[in-house]
Amino acid sequence: MTTLAFALDGDYIELKSLLKLTDLVSSGGEAKVVIDDGQVTVDGQVETRKACKIRLGQVVEFAGTRILIEAP
Repeated sequence: MTTLAFALDGDYIELKSLLKLTDLVSSGGEAKVVIDDGQVTVDGQVETRKACKIRLGQVVEFAGTRILIEAP
């Protein structure tokens, strides 16, 4: 599994935006589809809320990639 570190500038980032900014999906529409399909987990639990607020310290997994949310 590949691991990426994502530096969070604000209090949170929406899940769909995180997938797009890390280039795991090519568009916001694709992000919505993979989230709706239950392909994304947050802290080990399937997450289907597209606008779920991802905060510092959380771990998102999708398509064999783990994203660690870190301080800048």
